[in-house]
This record gives sequence, structure tokens and C-alpha cells, in this order.
Amino acid sequence: MTTPCVIFMQMYFYEKKFTLRVKLTLIPITLGVITNFYYDIYFNYLGTFYAALGVVITSLYQVWISQKQHELQMDAMQLLYYQAPVSAALLLLIIPIFEPPPASWPRTWTLMEMFMVLASGCIAFFVNLSIYWIIGNTSPLTYNMVGHLKFCLTLLGAFLLFEDPLHFNQIVGITLTVAGVTIYAHVKLKEQSEKTSKTLEEGEKERLMS
Repeated sequence: MTTPCVIFMQMYFYEKKFTLRVKLTLIPITLGVITNFYYDIYFNYLGTFYAALGVVITSLYQVWISQKQHELQMDAMQLLYYQAPVSAALLLLIIPIFEPPPASWPRTWTLMEMFMVLASGCIAFFVNLSIYWIIGNTSPLTYNMVGHLKFCLTLLGAFLLFEDPLHFNQIVGITLTVAGVTIYAHVKLKEQSEKTSKTLEEGEKERLMS
């Protein structure tokens, strides 16, 4: 539900316009994602509350990344340079609460454990950098489309590489999602082409008038 939430936030809080064609592409994508998860979802009030909160916070985070990059004219690396120390400071305060040190503290770390922590940090850096780069160069909505495509590829990869069972509802969901993402890409490319053509026409008219 992050995708429609991102659209809602950008439309009603930042006055961004989306064409009807773009909005219609969300129908197969949303249906595809719901179909994938439908038989694995078990609702309870607390879980639903945290899930809804996660959707709102994730959507707001993605929208703010786009807004700040364009507002401050920053590239992905610059934004990450200022954001990472703040995140690290917050985590230093939160980690002891949710992951208290063991009774045998301090403990000695093995070389493999230190390597895994370092590797995890490096991977997280590149994940964040890719998020900022995609959102900064496209939009939060396009980033969500990439995320949906990644999700479908993960399911297919698990099926092909690890023989993880793929149920009929998942096949339908993947088909709908990939179709929606493909249509979205086609619509965005067409809109970009129309925008470029219109800009060239206006420039040509101004040149002739001058």
C-alpha cells in the first residue's frame, strides 16, 4: 500500500499532479501485490496498526527524499552524507533498548562476526545510495515500481534457484504486477516524449517570433 500512499501524499500535501493513465496503472499492480500475499495474511489489531504505521512512515520518507534533493539541489551521495550520521546517532540510542547487551558483556567477537557486521554496513550503504539515486533521478512512485519488480524477481528467483513452491495465486499476482509495471514504464516514457516534443515546439515558436 506504499504506492497509493505516496501518490496521496504528493497530491494533497505537495500539489503534485498525476495523469489518469499513471493512476490506472496502479490497479493491476495493487491487485497483483494483494494476490501474492492474500493467503499468507492473518489480521489482528496490533499487527494492522504497526503495518499501517510502517506504510505511512515509509511513504513519507520516500517523499521527503525527493523533496529535499530537489529543494536543496543535492545529489544522492550528498544527501546520504548528511543523513547517515543522524541515523547512526539515533540507532546508538535505540539499540540498547531493543537489543540489550548479554549478561556476559563485554564479549569477544570472532573475526567472522566482525566481517559480517562490516559487510552488512557496506551493503546497507549501497542500498541507501541506490534508493536516493533512483528517487532523486526519477520519483518516489517510480522507486516503488522498481520495488514491486524486485519483489516479483525475488519470488521467481526462489522458485528457479531454490525450488521454492510457487502457488497459483502467486503466479497470477506476479503476472498482474509485472504487467502493471510494464504499462507504467510505457506510460512514463510516452509522457516524457510528449513533454520533450512540446518543449521543442514552444522553443521553435519563440525562435520564429523573435
